Amino acid sequence: MKKNLLLALIGLSACLALTACGKKEKDIETEEIVTAEIIAIDDTPTPEVAPETEEAVEEECPEGMYFSELTGLPTSQDIEKQKPIAAMVDNESTALPHFGLNTADIIYEMVNSTANDRVTRLMVIYKDWGNIEQLGSIRSVRPTNIWVAGEYNAVICHDGGPFYIDTYIAHDYAQHFSGIFSRVNNGKAREFTEYIVKGDLEKAFANSSYSTEYDEYYEGPHFKFATPSVQIENDGDVATNIDLSGPFKHNKSQLKYDDGKQLYTYYEYGSAHVDGKTNEPLTFKNVILQKADIFQLDKNGYMAYDHFYGDKGKGEGLYITNGKATKIKWEKKTENGITHYTLENGEELTMNAGMTYIGLIPSDYWNEVKLQ
Repeated sequence: MKKNLLLALIGLSACLALTACGKKEKDIETEEIVTAEIIAIDDTPTPEVAPETEEAVEEECPEGMYFSELTGLPTSQDIEKQKPIAAMVDNESTALPHFGLNTADIIYEMVNSTANDRVTRLMVIYKDWGNIEQLGSIRSVRPTNIWVAGEYNAVICHDGGPFYIDTYIAHDYAQHFSGIFSRVNNGKAREFTEYIVKGDLEKAFANSSYSTEYDEYYEGPHFKFATPSVQIENDGDVATNIDLSGPFKHNKSQLKYDDGKQLYTYYEYGSAHVDGKTNEPLTFKNVILQKADIFQLDKNGYMAYDHFYGDKGKGEGLYITNGKATKIKWEKKTENGITHYTLENGEELTMNAGMTYIGLIPSDYWNEVKLQ
């Protein structure tokens, strides 16, 4: 059929050429263009060409390892099913130096009291707890810590707490070890001498009914990570210095970006945080800041973040990595349910592989977070 059509068109073209001499020059030019287009017709069938697509190359983990659900980094398969711990670490200046924080996976910083310029406490999420040499010092827990530890199916390691925790610590999901860790003679008052040392956790699990592996309360991976060879680059505001001295007035937290290492170094009390044994700085690949309400429980300064889940369990925040910040949203639907982080368009947040700092910023001081 195509050949017959081509012959007919060529014949029509010849007729037009014979009658062209009686027409205007403008018409002839138009018809020559049309004729040229007709002659260009090719009867050869055109094969269908599929559009070019780039297939995502999945990075392979080294043999005997898996990508950690807490950092996205290669980790021994021997602990893949092992539940982490959530250790309460004193952050008062008297408790310094800290030990063992540098090899944790995630560190939360949150207001621990409305008194004393809203002194903060750290909660350290630690997967490979079998390799802990010394961690702490260990202090008491608050309701918010129980809700957050439940997100990771983590066993809370603490030394008591106010009666406000009683309702929450009694829940089956709130597995915990309290006041059973080692005392280290460091010349300080007794409240600053409790540490988790080698062998403490193995004994604690052996003397409890808790499984060392994830159980029915584990909801799955908490974060979505890019593979280690991929770098997420935010297109938001510059954030090479994260100044939290407004919301965290007592210890004046800061995180400063090292462009060479592509990591944030944690500062407090005017100095870089260093480990008491190794003297290494505490650094993070990712920083998440969450805006959240707080409420005071009594005149003594005991407080909690305002339930932090359900109808009140949502808000705005920032994800900061590689010197840039982008706006995010967060939502926590149940008491021990995972906090989900999304971009403003609703897409799940993808983070760089590495250690993460999460700061719970009281709403009334959110505007005092300074990025430079």
